[in-house]
Amino acid sequence: MHDHIDFVVSQWDDAMPDLDTASMRIFGRVLRLMKHLAKARSEALAPFGFQEGEFDVLATLRRAGSPYRLSPTQLYQSLLVTSGAMTNRLNRLEQQHLIERVAAPEDKRSMLVGLTPHGQQQIEQALRAHTAIQEAVLAPLAASERAELEGLLKTLLLAFPGEETAE
Repeated sequence: MHDHIDFVVSQWDDAMPDLDTASMRIFGRVLRLMKHLAKARSEALAPFGFQEGEFDVLATLRRAGSPYRLSPTQLYQSLLVTSGAMTNRLNRLEQQHLIERVAAPEDKRSMLVGLTPHGQQQIEQALRAHTAIQEAVLAPLAASERAELEGLLKTLLLAFPGEETAE
């Protein structure tokens, strides 16, 4: 059985026989999977009216636990985006009444971002749709294959600076 990446690598092998295309077999598939996943994720999130980056903000607030509040700095550091990108996301989410900005209890000069009740409801429904898509994508793999894939991906991820956590 052949896939699109086999076709592409075969073309490269013919066009540049001296080029080592072994990594293309892996990265080509990862990148192609990412495109399929992004499309499926976008379709799953469309009924909720927020974009992927907004989903990430809401999900990060929800997993932070009650009262579902974090500082903007905690959010942009967690999501690996710039403060400007975070500000734009927060503005859009606030306009949709999914988040609110509240004064930090320990320092009234600082602001926290929190889920509104509507935001909590929306992200919980979206998370169910999101995880259903992920399960559907992983369905062709046996449990042992899923565990092996998870371990391999974790090994690769931990090779990047800042990915290892204390917990």
